[in-house]
Amino acid sequence: QVQLVESGGGLVQAGDSLRLSCAASGRTLRRLAMGWFRQAPGKEREFVAAIIWSASRTFYADSAKGRFTISRDNAKNTVYLQMNSLKPADTAVYYCAADLRPFSDYSGTPGLADFGSWGQGTQVTVSS
Repeated sequence: QVQLVESGGGLVQAGDSLRLSCAASGRTLRRLAMGWFRQAPGKEREFVAAIIWSASRTFYADSAKGRFTISRDNAKNTVYLQMNSLKPADTAVYYCAADLRPFSDYSGTPGLADFGSWGQGTQVTVSS
């Protein structure tokens, strides 16, 4: 297993930026695909972005394309989500997740079932 801890959330205004971090312990992330998901009140958890183990491929939800960037620093065992031009619709709890199958890649958008370890989440609130 791998333990994941998110940080970097907060209250910002529309148009602002935030960078979320996901620090892992218990297992190296070097061979694992990582993802970010979010869940707004009363809604299902949804995919935001993912990055495969080598960082050579990334995946984004349509709502995140052009505004969010996922990246990873395997030396720090950390994954990031840079969020720019934030909108009130981005308000949610953001979760980091690890695909525990080494060297996973995806033919399309990965889903919740692809990820076996989850963090506790960090709240992002965007005011208008």
